[in-house]
Amino acid sequence: MRILAVGDIVGNTGINELKKQLILIKKEKNIDFCIVNGENAAEGMGLTEKNFHSILEAGADVITMGNHTWGKKEIFKFINHPQIIRPANYPEGVVGKGFNIYKSHNKNIGVINLIGRVDINILSENPFIKVRKILEKIQNQTDIIIVDFHAEATAEKIAMGNYIDGEVTAVFGTHTHVQTADDRILPKGTAYITDIGMTGPKNSVIGMDIDVSIKRFETTLPEKYKIADGEAIFNAVVFDIDDETNKAKSIERIYIS
Repeated sequence: MRILAVGDIVGNTGINELKKQLILIKKEKNIDFCIVNGENAAEGMGLTEKNFHSILEAGADVITMGNHTWGKKEIFKFINHPQIIRPANYPEGVVGKGFNIYKSHNKNIGVINLIGRVDINILSENPFIKVRKILEKIQNQTDIIIVDFHAEATAEKIAMGNYIDGEVTAVFGTHTHVQTADDRILPKGTAYITDIGMTGPKNSVIGMDIDVSIKRFETTLPEKYKIADGEAIFNAVVFDIDDETNKAKSIERIYIS
């Protein structure tokens, strides 16, 4: 079993790059299942219905979200679709699912979406306590479990990886839009990477126009962000999973410019 996780899609540039690269990557790497983080697809904030269908048509099996889940109001039209999940540790009663179980090649694949609490101004429950409750619920129903931890702090992500090491197949981080070079198999067998990066404008500040971003830092004024123009990058990771043990054999970073 080979599972692909694609980094945060940023704007139409990211969606177009996903359409261009995903079909090729899936064929080249013999991908069986694909997870795409889509919370920045609507020009940097949120996900429209059009974006949602475009990402699925490009080849995603499930779309994960993050701190911009509610960036576009129309998400309430499709948030209960089984192929989209939002952070599971949003407060009780919030619409949508924080995890789901998918079938692929006779394997039950659990996908969990979590959001961090360090330096992210989103009201949420403790992700460590929440993931423990979810694992208790689904471990006997799944062969493979993949966690997208959408978080700012490196330390929080690394702590999460070690917290559930050996209990899930893989943990990958999203949100910072910069691919990290710490991909590895943790001591108890879980594949881990702090951040898988982004799919969007290459010459940018995490997908945003460089001049606008610099002006915000230089003046502290709330200059409106806009998506950068130009060529794109495609960031992802491939988890190669043993069919007998359901443990990760390897994790491979993908960076296409």
